[in-house]
Amino acid sequence: MSSAESPEYSSFFAVMGASAAMVFSALGAAYGTAKSGTGIAAMSVMRPELIMKSIIPVVMAGIIAIYGLVVAVLIANNISESVTLYKSFLHLGAGLSVGLSGLAAGFAIGIVGDAGVRGTAQQPRLFVGMILILIFAEVLGLYGLIVALILRSWESGSSVSQARLSGFNHRTRRCAAFTSFASVVSAKIPPRFWLGNRS
Repeated sequence: MSSAESPEYSSFFAVMGASAAMVFSALGAAYGTAKSGTGIAAMSVMRPELIMKSIIPVVMAGIIAIYGLVVAVLIANNISESVTLYKSFLHLGAGLSVGLSGLAAGFAIGIVGDAGVRGTAQQPRLFVGMILILIFAEVLGLYGLIVALILRSWESGSSVSQARLSGFNHRTRRCAAFTSFASVVSAKIPPRFWLGNRS
């Protein structure tokens, strides 16, 4: 039954949010898997013993699709004919957030994985650097998942929403401080430490 707050078309945006979360995340995961797979196939001709070691980019690309699946299921479970337009827009934003972030992360993982496994076949010392770059690319999709979960859980004008927002701001400040600390530490540690040569 339609009303001013929940018109007949309000559930459309929630459905599109669930679809966007799954579709864009799957696109990113598919590209990352295909791009990394071509690099592994080319590398395995020269170094077949490195196939299992080089499968990491494919695994990390597949995780991107799981992010989209989780958000899509959460949104789909809350869709009803009486959903308000406000919540429907929140679901759309959540789906686009995790979907487009997953798409970007999948592209990054695919390109890095392709070049990384080819380089690792010629210079094994590049493996640790490739893994670090893949982790930072994977985190892009995780950021989208976090924002999507926050958007999906908000309620209009409730004290619960304000409490969640306050707690999120506090956690964000702590995460920012930890990230700054990690950046300083990684800048101070010489590259030979990460490559195993600590002498």
